[in-house]
Amino acid sequence: MATSPAALTPLMPAIIRFSHVTVSVPDKTLLHDVSFTVNTGDKAVLCGKSGSGKSTVLKTLLGLLPVQEGVIEFQGQPLNVATLALIRRHTAYIGQEPVLGAETVHEALLLPFRFKAHRDALPSPARLEEVLARLGLSPALLAQDCARVSGGEKQRLALARGLLLGKSVYLLDEVTSALDEDSKQAVFAVFADPALTVLSVAHDPDWLACCTKMWQMADGCLSEVSHEYA
Repeated sequence: MATSPAALTPLMPAIIRFSHVTVSVPDKTLLHDVSFTVNTGDKAVLCGKSGSGKSTVLKTLLGLLPVQEGVIEFQGQPLNVATLALIRRHTAYIGQEPVLGAETVHEALLLPFRFKAHRDALPSPARLEEVLARLGLSPALLAQDCARVSGGEKQRLALARGLLLGKSVYLLDEVTSALDEDSKQAVFAVFADPALTVLSVAHDPDWLACCTKMWQMADGCLSEVSHEYA
């Protein structure tokens, strides 16, 4: 019997899986029966109106909101205290207004490496400049005060920190909202890497066009949509 090409394609392992997840707060259901899977290397996006539940999905995965019904899995393990540690080890969450947490950009990029878990992986000056260049940022930015950094630069510096830490999964909330066209292209090029898995929230048509999976959210419910939605 002949084997179809599809049957020869290896299945990519699931990184994130929501199975019939419902999240509620008093007097309101934030997510209702939400199910989806993000596999290794996927570039997935949640789109929809403000308040539809997109950011709630990311917060729930990070353990910031309790699950009333259903199951969330990360790398095949159900969400619990131990899994949250696994998520934090492999995942970078980057919002619209990242907090750099230091006086200068150089200090901000090296901040995570003060902790014991990352102390042995301190990046060299050449590595810092390499990662900045990938994101369209000048090495001169390293000496700049964080208070003088623009919103778009903050977003890219937060991405740089994730890359320096070797994060493989990125949870992105409107990460291109403050970027110009050249900066967006630099970010798109970074995330074209098949080793990086992305679950994002976005309205930007350019970002949506780069994603391989897309879901529409409305009133806490989720439905898959075709790529032509963008």
